[in-house]
Amino acid sequence: MDRKKFLGLMGVGGIAPLMPTEVNFSRPKKILKPSALKPNGTIGLVSPASIVGDDEEYDKVVERIKQLGFNVKEGRHARAKYGYFAGTDKQRAQDLNTMFRDPEVDAIMPFRGGWGANRILDFIDYELIADNPKILVGYSDITSLLMAIYAQTGLVTFHGPVAKSIWTYFTTGQFQKVLGQAQPHTLERPTGDEYKQYAPHATITQGSASGRLVGGNLTVLTAMIGSEYLPDWSGNILFLEDVGEDVYRIDRMLTQLKLSGVLDRLSGFIFGQCTGCDHSEERGFSLNEILHQHIKPLGIPAYAGALIGHIDDMQTLPVGLPVTMDAEKGRIAFEESPLKANN
Repeated sequence: MDRKKFLGLMGVGGIAPLMPTEVNFSRPKKILKPSALKPNGTIGLVSPASIVGDDEEYDKVVERIKQLGFNVKEGRHARAKYGYFAGTDKQRAQDLNTMFRDPEVDAIMPFRGGWGANRILDFIDYELIADNPKILVGYSDITSLLMAIYAQTGLVTFHGPVAKSIWTYFTTGQFQKVLGQAQPHTLERPTGDEYKQYAPHATITQGSASGRLVGGNLTVLTAMIGSEYLPDWSGNILFLEDVGEDVYRIDRMLTQLKLSGVLDRLSGFIFGQCTGCDHSEERGFSLNEILHQHIKPLGIPAYAGALIGHIDDMQTLPVGLPVTMDAEKGRIAFEESPLKANN
């Protein structure tokens, strides 16, 4: 093909896709809040992503939640199997929709994460959820649901344990504190020796920042870029975590967030734990160096080492709630309750 013909075929329509485009994000018109979770409340257990195992493994998870003092109601397809998914995409979405519709269910928790929640986003009934706001809590692959539901409805969701989690004393206490009391809270990293197993607190850029708290698993978030299921990042505080990723992959994903216009919109940044990630320092940069390379130039308050991620002792964070963070102290202060009081 000669050059003149090639340029003619490109035209305006051919050039446009190569030019940078504005990423469209959803901006919830208002914040919706679920009711607080009562000690004897009913938790609806669903499987929006991967399978847990055989019935015996599911039974152990159910018993664990009951031991926390809650009643349990399982989704119709929660124990289904479709390849490596817990049922088809529509079945998994149907269970989630049903739990939001069910007046007997007070909160919704996935059995586990894994992979698959991104695939059901188009089948979720967001209007139904907006009309029936409830606690939805989880982490890892459940990041998809937390962010999509917040972006589409304004409902505050919660980044915290799934049913299959270890439920240590710290994790359980944080869960009950944040989800059981309709009041503002301040989250800080404890100082006990048992928490020294995790990456330590490290200030990237000093200062305090305010904004809506959003985020979750880095890999899952980057897989959602360009979709309608992410919020407007402007003025928000982004928190991230991951597991089992080489440092160069973390570098690549942070670069994607930068090129997508996400990082430049933030008012603050929090990095949690990246379990099993910082094992390639001998081949290049450390995780800490990569974080500084991407985040320090933003000039916003930022820190790493929060107890967020694939760890036994995890904090429960409200996604979509206005908070104030202190980068030097590693503190997250809720500006208001993430819950509405029970009638």
